[in-house]
Amino acid sequence: MMKKVVTLGEIMLRLSTPGHQRFVQSDSFDVNYGGGEANVCVSLANYGLDARFVTKVPKHEIGQSAINALRKYGVDTKYIARGGDRLGIYFLESGASQRASKVIYDRAHAAIAEADPSDFNWKEIFEGVDWFHFTGITPALGDKAAAITLEACKAAKEMGVTVSVDLNFRKKLWTPEKANEVMSQLMRYVDVCIGNEEDAEMVFGIKAAHTDITKGEIDHSSYEAVAKELINRFDFKYVASTLRESYSASDNGWSALLYDGEKSYLSKKYDVRIVDRVGGGDSFASGLIYGLITEMPLQNALEFAVAASALKHTIPGDFNLVAKDEVETLMKGDGSGRVQR
Repeated sequence: MMKKVVTLGEIMLRLSTPGHQRFVQSDSFDVNYGGGEANVCVSLANYGLDARFVTKVPKHEIGQSAINALRKYGVDTKYIARGGDRLGIYFLESGASQRASKVIYDRAHAAIAEADPSDFNWKEIFEGVDWFHFTGITPALGDKAAAITLEACKAAKEMGVTVSVDLNFRKKLWTPEKANEVMSQLMRYVDVCIGNEEDAEMVFGIKAAHTDITKGEIDHSSYEAVAKELINRFDFKYVASTLRESYSASDNGWSALLYDGEKSYLSKKYDVRIVDRVGGGDSFASGLIYGLITEMPLQNALEFAVAASALKHTIPGDFNLVAKDEVETLMKGDGSGRVQR
């Protein structure tokens, strides 16, 4: 039977400068749609799962365009509520070499941020569902969105649904103090926690020692210590952390660690040349969810997630538009990039 996954979050209109142009020099924007949980949902649909996205978007044509972008890749949009005045927007300037990428948000008063808990019937939404995923971005949108996320987590746990979170701390949306207050309450319902060294430190004050990603320095033992502390504090079943080594805006080292409370698993490292890094963490989360929900051995689940997210870095837009067999080919060692004829 096909596994069913639900994700909850915001889908936004993305306006990005063509190529690597700066905001101040561009006369046009490329249009895409995306957002943390929406990106995860698209990936899972591409891997063949029954993937359902829950949000609220305006009734106008831009809201419908966002829904259409999801439907294009087979996402179930049945439980997307309609209403509110606007769809959130973010502007992206893609960096290169030593120039960093930049994101500007224009998402205040978006429909999902002002949605009401009555917009969603979680008992119906979670009927027959195996997995629920959210990120720290959604509760950061405001008190209403945080309340909706909490209701969803409670309902998922009551109905025996596995719950995962990607901490995804966004300093432009809330403070570390507020994040700690809200996320600590949500963590009691979570089985699988995904994050990176910044997320753990900014949200829960847990710092990875002897690590400086801006200098390409990563101490794997310190990441394991962070994972152990998270499990001790919140009783997660698994903790996963992406390990990004930022050589420049164009080139990164990319790997990950998974900890199950007893043993650590470390993935292969990929040196990736970046086309678009937005959605890289989401593609890792979706790959890990797919590996775990299909009961892959833990090392294989981690390798699938890292390979999938390495491929995402080569694809423009938020969505990771790769198929399961493409990920498996890279897992097996074929990263040559030779033309497939």
